[in-house]
Amino acid sequence: MARFDEVKAALWSSGTYGVQPPLTDEVAREAEQVLDLALPFSLLDLLRVQNGGEVSSDWNAFPTAQPTSWSADHVPFSELMGIGHRELTASVLATPYLVEEWDLPSPIVLISGDGHYWIALDYRECGRRGEPSVIWLDADLDSELQLAVDFRSFIEGLTSVASCGSEVIP
Repeated sequence: MARFDEVKAALWSSGTYGVQPPLTDEVAREAEQVLDLALPFSLLDLLRVQNGGEVSSDWNAFPTAQPTSWSADHVPFSELMGIGHRELTASVLATPYLVEEWDLPSPIVLISGDGHYWIALDYRECGRRGEPSVIWLDADLDSELQLAVDFRSFIEGLTSVASCGSEVIP
């Protein structure tokens, strides 16, 4: 398992797709007001390195102990949503709309996904000011799976798709 600082230093791919403008304290506070919850310090720390975008192929999967609709042993993590208003760029600020659109549980914050599946911060047990767990939501199968007890543990558990044992389920 990698240390948070190791992953933080090497998480991002070199592309600019999905990258929001640099994260400021003001933008972080605005996001917490819009979402009506406290974002994990580890997420904000990571987004201060780069505010969203594509994830390096060294950290693009999270292993699972049970199969999902995606794979027998992992879920994809190809990008992390940033915080901002850049047009045509995914942002955690879209969470309220997407939760309603896809009929997802609440309160959560979507951090990755495409509509058919999501990786989200789950505040249902910890409350809006607590430390959320990280979950996988499969909108098509109406299922969910806890991935990590908190965001930092999620980041430390990332690996490459190549190191996982199975192929993507067609």
